[in-house]
Amino acid sequence: MASTHDLTWKVAPQLDRHLVFPLLEFLQERQLYNDEEILKAKIDLLSETNMVDYAMDIHKSLYHTDQVPQDMVDRRVEVVARLKSLEELAAPLISFLQNAALVQELRPDKQYNIQMLNERYQIGADQIEALYQYAKFQFECGNYSGAADYLYQYRALCTNPERSLSALWGKLAAEILMQNWDIALEELNRLKEIIDSKNFASPLTQLQNRIWLMHWSLFIFFNHENGRNGIIDLFFQDRYLNAIQTNAHHLLRYLATAVVVNKRRRNVLKDLIKVIQQEQYCYKDPITEFLECLYVNYDFEGAQMKLRECEQVILNDPFLGKHVEEGNFVTVPLRDEFLENARLFIFETYCRIHQCIDISTLAEKMNMSYDEAERFIVNLVRSSKLDAKIDSVSGTLVMSTNHINVHEQITESLKNLNMRTYMLAKNIVEPAQAAAQASAAAR
Repeated sequence: MASTHDLTWKVAPQLDRHLVFPLLEFLQERQLYNDEEILKAKIDLLSETNMVDYAMDIHKSLYHTDQVPQDMVDRRVEVVARLKSLEELAAPLISFLQNAALVQELRPDKQYNIQMLNERYQIGADQIEALYQYAKFQFECGNYSGAADYLYQYRALCTNPERSLSALWGKLAAEILMQNWDIALEELNRLKEIIDSKNFASPLTQLQNRIWLMHWSLFIFFNHENGRNGIIDLFFQDRYLNAIQTNAHHLLRYLATAVVVNKRRRNVLKDLIKVIQQEQYCYKDPITEFLECLYVNYDFEGAQMKLRECEQVILNDPFLGKHVEEGNFVTVPLRDEFLENARLFIFETYCRIHQCIDISTLAEKMNMSYDEAERFIVNLVRSSKLDAKIDSVSGTLVMSTNHINVHEQITESLKNLNMRTYMLAKNIVEPAQAAAQASAAAR
């Protein structure tokens, strides 16, 4: 089942190839696929990068040999030569940027900076372009720290919007790979602002940029301390939700997970259920099916079965199954939070549609002692603000029935509607009458 619900093959095409490596490392660690398959996939990825030494190490591990193909040796010579060449071309500008006193001369006006660099230091467009190529080459070599610095400096001088956008994508990727989550979030927000405000050649290009942004954001949102709010805020924006429903349905897994584990964002649960229902024919997995069982079908047994599958999905998902070492123990925090909140969802819903709940039956279903089940219910009632009380004599949880009479509901709604209609008419009629009176007085 693990590989059945693995989304790596859907997520990877939307990522920079360097961002796919952490996913493969996770899959290899979890042993979801044959080790040989993972190593071959790594070599395929590396073939399009400059990380030749890493590719050689994997080749040796895969084929159990100390020898590597001649084309890898030739490729390494080529990479080293190209690196030296770009370094020489960019050297004047790099030397300038490494001097803090000289960098202070730069201004927000890029045209001024270019003219000043050219007149005073004989640094022109060729050196600025060389800095970009050098930064990009460093990134392809796996030197993400150097690449991030050079790309940041390049953007301060670049006057080409397309190239500047490309540099920002590279900077974001580098910060993600270095796990600088605060800086990565800043770059993500900067990139989003550009994507949303930029006039793209076609709506499809803008849609694709939004889909890329959401996929890259998964690294940040499931590692940053405020990420669970961030993913809800981003994915529920109309333009981004439309992108998910158009060509990235699998992202519903991550949105659904964030909603379940975020106690403060229960207000978006209804909207999420609506989207899951709309897209159930395009995408479903145990996490979306759990919510559908519970809130659409009120199928509690089905929800409990799906919850067991949800645990495996989370454990085997590279974004959700992050392991944390605590002393001698290894935990998966998001798995634990998901299960805790999902169980609360089940019992809150169960309590709202049943007037009387037998505690011993509940204890049996939850594999708890009677006292444990009673404490569980007390805590649930307090946290969920359910209007209920425990009858210790009969051993039941009794829900209060404060249902409003349907006739009273309709009457109250009509009163509100009449009042709104009256106020609307008043706001239209009074200005019209005043205008007519003013016109008559003028005549």
